[in-house]
Amino acid sequence: MAKVVTYLEMNDPTDLRPGKVVPELLLRRVDGGLPLVRATNAQVGAPYGWRSASRTDEEWQELVRCRPLRQYWFITLEDETVGVANLEPQSDGDVEITAFGLLPEYVGRGLGGHALTLTIRQAWGSEAVESPAVRRVWLHTCSLDHPNALRNYQRRGLTVYRTEVEAE
Repeated sequence: MAKVVTYLEMNDPTDLRPGKVVPELLLRRVDGGLPLVRATNAQVGAPYGWRSASRTDEEWQELVRCRPLRQYWFITLEDETVGVANLEPQSDGDVEITAFGLLPEYVGRGLGGHALTLTIRQAWGSEAVESPAVRRVWLHTCSLDHPNALRNYQRRGLTVYRTEVEAE
């Protein structure tokens, strides 16, 4: 079965359409090198076949070392970790959302819209690399991700700019 990869972008922060507010939901920046960060990314991504779910500790540490600008954020609800949001500022003023998702036990509880809103706001608030300001926030998702992922991205104001079909 073929996998469909969809690339989405937002070119202006005013395009953000916030999800329903969950007051206790926050982002908390964490050190990407911590074992808990790798483990949490793996838990979030395992149901969807994310590469990060199968990385060894050594592979994860190499990724963190090779991507020094990548930011790792836990999505928290009343100080309990419920998901991850990883951002990577790029040299052209883009910020990629490299990972976003909730732990399986928190999926379906109405947290995703606000969690994505917080993540997009954080991306727009990131420092641009070799550029005066962030000019675009982007990400990609695929048909193996949660069935509501693409819809959530589009509801928050991200628009599709490319679609690819990959043979499995």
